[in-house]
Parts: sequence; C-alpha cells; structure tokens
Amino acid sequence: MRLNHLRVLRIEGIAVAAKILVDGEWRDSSGTEKFQAVNPATGEPISEDFPISPWSEVEQVLSAAADAFRQLRSTSPQQRAAFLEDFADRIDADASTLVEIAHAETGLPTSPRLADVELPRTSNQLRLAAAAARSGSWAMPTIDTGTNIRSVLEPIGPVVTFAPNNFPFAINAAAGGDLAAAIAVGCPLIAKAHPSHPGTSRRFAELAFAALSETDLPPATIQLLYHMAPEDGLKLVSHPKIGAASFTGSRPGGLKLKEAADKVGKPIYLELSSINPVFILPGALDERLDTIAGEFATSCLMAAGQFCTNPGVVVLREGELAEAFLANVRERFEAAPAGTMLNQGVRDHCAAAIDQLVAAGASQVVASGDTDGSRFCYPNTLLRISGDQFLADPETFQTEAFGNTSLFVFASSDEQLEQIADRFEGNLTGCLYTHGCGDDDALYDRIAPVLKEHVGRLINDKMPTGVAVSPAMNHGGPFPASGHPGFTAIGIPASLRRFGKLTSYDNVRPGRLPDLLKNENPLAAWRFVDGEWTKASIE
Repeated sequence: MRLNHLRVLRIEGIAVAAKILVDGEWRDSSGTEKFQAVNPATGEPISEDFPISPWSEVEQVLSAAADAFRQLRSTSPQQRAAFLEDFADRIDADASTLVEIAHAETGLPTSPRLADVELPRTSNQLRLAAAAARSGSWAMPTIDTGTNIRSVLEPIGPVVTFAPNNFPFAINAAAGGDLAAAIAVGCPLIAKAHPSHPGTSRRFAELAFAALSETDLPPATIQLLYHMAPEDGLKLVSHPKIGAASFTGSRPGGLKLKEAADKVGKPIYLELSSINPVFILPGALDERLDTIAGEFATSCLMAAGQFCTNPGVVVLREGELAEAFLANVRERFEAAPAGTMLNQGVRDHCAAAIDQLVAAGASQVVASGDTDGSRFCYPNTLLRISGDQFLADPETFQTEAFGNTSLFVFASSDEQLEQIADRFEGNLTGCLYTHGCGDDDALYDRIAPVLKEHVGRLINDKMPTGVAVSPAMNHGGPFPASGHPGFTAIGIPASLRRFGKLTSYDNVRPGRLPDLLKNENPLAAWRFVDGEWTKASIE
C-alpha cells in the first residue's frame, strides 16, 4: 500500500508507531500499517513512524466525538473561549519546537514564513475565535416579537477536518482555522492530519490536549488520526454521527468526499483548486510596469508557488507593453532559485499539469532554476498563449499547475479581455491592476462586473497571495474553487457559521430559551417589532 508518495511500511507484531489521540487518551493504534513523512529538502524519510488507522479505530473516534458533543452542550461560550486562548498561549510558548518540526517536514523556511508569519497567524486565529465565542454574534440570534418565534445558529455536531499540505500551522487539522471555528461553536473536532507533516500535527494535539485538561472541556473534544485508507475517509464524512466536514486540498480528493457526504445530506465545506486570474490593464503597465513585475514574481515564486491563491493566470492586452512586461518577469524567474516543494506528489502533479498545457498549445517562455535531484523541486516556469487559444479551449487552459509557474494570456482587444473574464471557472480570487489616475477606468468597469461573477474575492492593484484573517474576508468562491459560494474557510466570525445548525424556537417559554434568545440578553441582536427590524447593541 502506498499513500500520497509517502514511505509506507508493514507493522509486524506490536504497533511501534506514534500514538494517536482517542477519547482523551494517547494510545497505540491497532493498525497494521504505518508511514514515514519525507523531508522535501533532502528527499529522505524522517525516521519516526506514524500509523494508518483502520476503520474500527475510526469508529471509536466517532463514538467518543458523539459523547463529547453531548457534554459540550453544557459548557459555556466563556469556557470554550478560555480553552482557545489557553491553546494559543501554549502555541506561542512552544514556537521554537513547532517551527523546527514543521521545517523538517515541509521544507518551508523557518523565518520569516513559519516563525514570523504563519505561527502568529495561527495563535491569532484562536484568539479571534475565542472573542467570537464570547460575543455570540456569529450565531445570528433573531427575535420576532409579534409571533414569539426566535431563531439562532447552534452547534451542528462532531466535525471532521482534512488538512492540506501547504499550511502546516494556520490550516493544520489540530490547530488551524477549522479547529478554531468548530470549538468556538461547540462542536468536537476529529483532526485528520496531513501525512506530509504528522509530527507537527501531533505536537499541536499535545498542546491542545493540555489546554483541554486545564479548562475542563470533555477529553474527546479534540481527537487526532494521522492517516486512513481513502475509502474510510468517504465513510467518515458520511457517517450518521458526523455533523459536518471540512476539506482543503486537491479537487479530485475533495470531490470524492463531497459525493459521499452529499449522498446522505451531510454538509461538507471544500476549499479546492484555484488559478486566481490577474488582469493587468494597459494603463497600469504604462505607469508602473517594473513594480508590478516585481510584485508578480514575488507572489508567484514565494514558497515555490504552493498557495491556493497563487496567481496562476495573467491576462494582458497584446502589444509592446505586454511583451516588455513578460520579458521583465522572465528575467526575474531566470534569476530566482527554484523553491523546494512540499512533497513528491506536488512536484509530479505540477509537472503533469505543465505537460498538459504545453500539449494543448502553450509555449514555454522560461523553465529555470536549480533543480538538483536531492530535493523536491521544479523549474520556475512561464507559459504563454493567445486569447484565441484560451477561448477555444478554456477548460484545458485552466488546468491548475500548483507550483512556481504561471500562464500568460495575450488578448487581442478590449472585447476579448471581457470575453476571457467571462470564461473562467469559479475561483477564490480575481485581480485587476489599473492606472492610478483613471486611465483604465472605462475598461475596468467592463471587466470587473464580469470577473466578479466568477470569484469569491475581487482584488484591486495587489497580488492575491495573502489571505488576511479579517471579519470581512471571503476565502471561498463559486464552484469548483469551493463547495459552496456562501461560506468562507477564513474570516471570523463568518467561518464559524459553517458548523452551525439553524434552530427556531416557536412560542417557547422564556425560561426554556437559550441565553442568546432571551429578551433581556443584549446579544439577542435582531428583533422584528411591529413589522420593522431593530438591532440591539452587541456587547
């Protein structure tokens, strides 16, 4: 058996792999197979073994999560918030250990990426979720005084989250945004770690378990499994005891999970592939060509391009300025070293996607960078096609090459720019660079409304790579960028609502209402009084 290009071994006799966290106990797995993560900077396996859990073990986790959900009902938002803050403090105090483990497992630089950017973001997310839990505003409490009907979002049940490979901290199954959202709402979490960084996930789970004990939350509020057979993942997301699932990763894997969950009506929130088109209009190039070229090269090559918001397609109107821009970017790609990729699978899939684009007619402008065989890497790559080529086969030319590569599309006219904008699939982001003094405004007004239909976040005059943890952030988009255009994986309190079930209380006596729906509670925010909406203050 071989999973995700990992080193998988057979366990003989007593299990010797790392322990899993089940029902408040670190225990040996009953699985008969184990795997080793691989250091992408050396191509060598990391010596520690991690178990692949059998279905019988997954069922134990499910039963414990169901019990924990019933216990969590009696906990207060303040108690859950205290856990999230305690967990955040422990992460900050353990930063050096976490960074060391994640660096070995992912090849991502210790500074600034891991220590200075991603780790602080991770603990900050937990604290923001704690504040949201205390405020209750995420639950959208609503009161209709005329009919005495009230509604509020309440926890949906146990949540399972499948982590991606490219954010070992901020989207880690055992510490990231999905955990923060689920616990803030009151849902126990089953963390399915990504097998590229199991040691990092275990360390987070150890810190989380200590925080659970300190704040007296149920021991099975957070459980950790490192890996399972693909068919068991399908059974897990569709199990009767699961309330909802979340997944960040590749489109094929996510769609298989979605199909299984949809068959039984289980919510699953997907964040999938995205090529994040960037339109650079002529006035912007005339005004600041070199600056934009630098911003693009930095965005595209950062972390070997392994971001879901990497600028995978650049659209320009053909002409001398566009050719000068491409030449400028080419020089930057040729001068930059090829970054280390997260694992062999990422490298192989990137290479296959580029082969597919070239076979469809894309010209390779540059493929440069040191790609020695001792690490997982791929040359910095730029491809180009005409606008006619794109419009003739838009599906193929939207193939995601997840890595340090981008496809340039040269449109023949303003009309073709607008046509191209309308042929994009759903994406997380869409960006337009325009002239600072309005020279591109008329063209912007034609393209932006069309592009906006196909993206979750419309961006002006900056690259899409960064995703701020803001209450106004949408890290989602129309399918296939995500599974539902109405939800976001990042942005608090909106991300919490994925794990809420809408409950209506009809003529329920005051003493039986949840606190958020009691008249005297200032958090009962919306009231429908005499046919008009009024909003109470939120403390």
